Amino acid sequence: MNDQRPNPDQLLARVEREQAKAKRGRLKIFFGAAAGVGKSFAMLLAARERRAENLDVLVGLVETHGRKDTQLLLEGLEILPPRHIDYKGTVLQEFDLDAALKRRPAIILVDELAHTNAPGSRHPKRWQDIHELLEAGIDVYTALNVQHLESLNDDIGQISGIRVWETVPDTVFEDADEVELVDLPPDELLLRLKEGKVYLPQQAQQAIHNFFRKGNLIALRELALRQTANRVDAQMLDYREDHAIRDVWQVNERLLVCIGPNAMAERLVRAGKRLAASLRAEWIVAYVETPQLQRMPAEKRDGVLRILRLAEQLGAETVTLSAPEMSDAIIRFSRERNINKIVVGKPSRRGWRRWLMGSVVDVLIGHAHNINIYLLGSPQLAERAELEPELSLFKKSPLPGLRQRIPSKTRKRYQGYLWAVAVTLISTLVGHTMFGRLELANLVMVFLMGVVFIATRFGRGPSILASVLSVAAFDVLFVQPYYSFSVADSQYLITLSAMLVVAIVISNLMVSVRSQAKVAAHRERRAAALYAMSKELAGSQTEADIVRTAVRHLHSEFSSRNVILFADANGRVVYPKQKGIRESLHGADLSVAQWVLDHNETAGQGTNTLPGAAAVYFPIRDEEQVLGVLALLPVNLRRVFLPEQQKLLETFLRQIGQAVTRLRFSEQARSTQMQMETERLRNSLLSAISHDLRTPLATIVGSASTLVEGEPHLRPQDKLELSRAIVEEAERMSNLVNNILDMARLDAGVVELNKQWHPVEEIIGTAMTRLQKQLLGRQVKVKLPPGIPMVHADAVMIEQVLINLLENALRYTPAGSDLEINVQIAAGSVEIALADHGPGIAKGMEHRLFEKFYQARHEAAQSGVGLGLAICRAIVEVHGGSIRAHNAPDGGAVFSFSLPVDQAPPVLELDEDES
Repeated sequence: MNDQRPNPDQLLARVEREQAKAKRGRLKIFFGAAAGVGKSFAMLLAARERRAENLDVLVGLVETHGRKDTQLLLEGLEILPPRHIDYKGTVLQEFDLDAALKRRPAIILVDELAHTNAPGSRHPKRWQDIHELLEAGIDVYTALNVQHLESLNDDIGQISGIRVWETVPDTVFEDADEVELVDLPPDELLLRLKEGKVYLPQQAQQAIHNFFRKGNLIALRELALRQTANRVDAQMLDYREDHAIRDVWQVNERLLVCIGPNAMAERLVRAGKRLAASLRAEWIVAYVETPQLQRMPAEKRDGVLRILRLAEQLGAETVTLSAPEMSDAIIRFSRERNINKIVVGKPSRRGWRRWLMGSVVDVLIGHAHNINIYLLGSPQLAERAELEPELSLFKKSPLPGLRQRIPSKTRKRYQGYLWAVAVTLISTLVGHTMFGRLELANLVMVFLMGVVFIATRFGRGPSILASVLSVAAFDVLFVQPYYSFSVADSQYLITLSAMLVVAIVISNLMVSVRSQAKVAAHRERRAAALYAMSKELAGSQTEADIVRTAVRHLHSEFSSRNVILFADANGRVVYPKQKGIRESLHGADLSVAQWVLDHNETAGQGTNTLPGAAAVYFPIRDEEQVLGVLALLPVNLRRVFLPEQQKLLETFLRQIGQAVTRLRFSEQARSTQMQMETERLRNSLLSAISHDLRTPLATIVGSASTLVEGEPHLRPQDKLELSRAIVEEAERMSNLVNNILDMARLDAGVVELNKQWHPVEEIIGTAMTRLQKQLLGRQVKVKLPPGIPMVHADAVMIEQVLINLLENALRYTPAGSDLEINVQIAAGSVEIALADHGPGIAKGMEHRLFEKFYQARHEAAQSGVGLGLAICRAIVEVHGGSIRAHNAPDGGAVFSFSLPVDQAPPVLELDEDES
């Protein structure tokens, strides 16, 4: 097998990353330790170089802070005008994102990546503006100081004593395509500060005594250099992975400490910590779980877990590897992570045992090229293979009511050996029945089948015993001289030796295959559990659904009752409101959960924090904050704290956090959309009312003032006309207000229908009577075919529908033009249509006509707030019908609505007098 061949999955991931990057713009960050090191200056120099290459470069926003050298570099570059925002009487200048997207340059310069935008901007942070530019395919140059990285915020606050509030998520820095470090020694930066090249003189003096102390600058410079070095190291690892490079490159000190299930492991971890500290190196503690180690007693596995927990407390990264051979796993992991130093203990095997069975140290020395191997000496006491009982992590008694059941390993081991003897006897009996009829080679196959059966069911020890017993039985019973271990023909010595070797090899292979099958089945089960949980979480619509799904899957995987706790509006952890979750844990300690929420650390049983608690409490977090707490009551702590189980639980918690974050973002977006819609409706309502009430109010005020002043030349007829004008305009205002109130009632769903049986012609006649004055000069043709059934409806509301449709037709059609009302019978409904001879409906506007506050023309003569047709649609839909609009083939518009006729009208009994 070629170790240099790239991993297909890694190649696929690389192609997907490259395709994703090809669609978006490139982000280059000019990174520095503090303000004044020259980030903006370097950014402008790079922009001028790209401009000299005839690339379209645009200065979106660059903060010069009055520095003349920086201002000179802006000359000759196109500058995007800023956007002015009026905030509390102060005009703020912000980056104009929409103008930049419309201009769409090849490269745009946007300074101060961590800047917080003014209220009213599209995004609260500038890095979100830059993200939108990148998604649009625009390359961006920006600048960032190390103190603005989110992960370093607390450390920098502790160093400088000043809290930095404007921060950027580390993922933005990590996803940048290029980071250029702009460095300046602290003494030179302080000199620039005193010369007024960073801040104004008054601000400079204050900065020197606060944030810009020399010690702070040295610490910030080291952090900036480390961040840049870590990024370069990550790029190097990606390059090695993409190009399938397996040789270790000696570019960075990285230490690997290998531990095993023995008392020497703790000394290895402590020695590795001291060595890593002296080298200032990153260090990793690895435990390789081979098939032999998977069969260890629970006490030994607990001891390994304790050592891994100790390594994490000392600052190491811990990993658990699974492989048939320990040395192969160590070498492969070292090459993947570019580890150049390995710390292991001296081999415990001596003499012939080491020569015959080999040693992990010897294999590492022979195959780990370009890697330095450090051997740690040990006292003789540490040569014991078993851990002392006091090394166990789980010293405390099990939880009340929950007992750990320890299976009997001895009985199972003895059963395997007994089965080996029994199967050998059975193979001997079968061979005896076949003896004399078949060749001896066929009898050998019978014994080998028995060995394979024992190896498959009971492991290596019983299978080796079966191999030896099979060879002995074959020699005694089937090879001359019979009933003796001596061999008459020397060729049978080769047969018996080959039979013994083949039997032992087969037994070892079957044991290895069985172990690998168990590991594969375990991994497949974990992958299936993760897939099932992620699939259900993706379909969850509420936090209650997320909690229900998570609790059920966590109980299924860890056999433990659990509950997910969220904080209320005051930040206090409370129990969820939903009930009836069978797997849920009741009675969790909310004070422990509150501590976990506040400190973002695990606490409870089996941890170093509040170990007296009955349950274990884990924080559920996203990239930025703690979202909730998982309280889990374990039946067996090994199900939670074993390395492979702990990684599975961390993945579960990460999926839960992502699901909660997705849901909350969705709710925020929905709430924002509703607020925007409400604001739009409010603005439309105010605009319509202010426009449509101004004209009647002006008429009423003018007419009333004329009447009050009592002009001498006014004739009685003029006074009558003024009075009529006042009444008409007041009626118009009343209609507008009534429309608004009707729409509000319909939206609120508080309208109660007074449904009765009414003839259609009666409803149409009443509506036309109410509009008699408006219909003067118009001819309305009504077509009623015979046999029109009565409709079961609220007559007043259906009349209002007809009145609104008629008023709409009167408003938008030429004066004197005819109108037509047609009634037709359809399947299970009655359809009423109003046709006019006006200009018709603009294409694509057929559905928008029924929206609130929509008006086809915004002319002063067209009075109304755009609610008439919306009220029509609401009334018809309340009745279970539908309404639509379209253009007539011969011109004009047709508005039609249908009312259901789902039952026969009642039969009226005639009185005797009527009969």
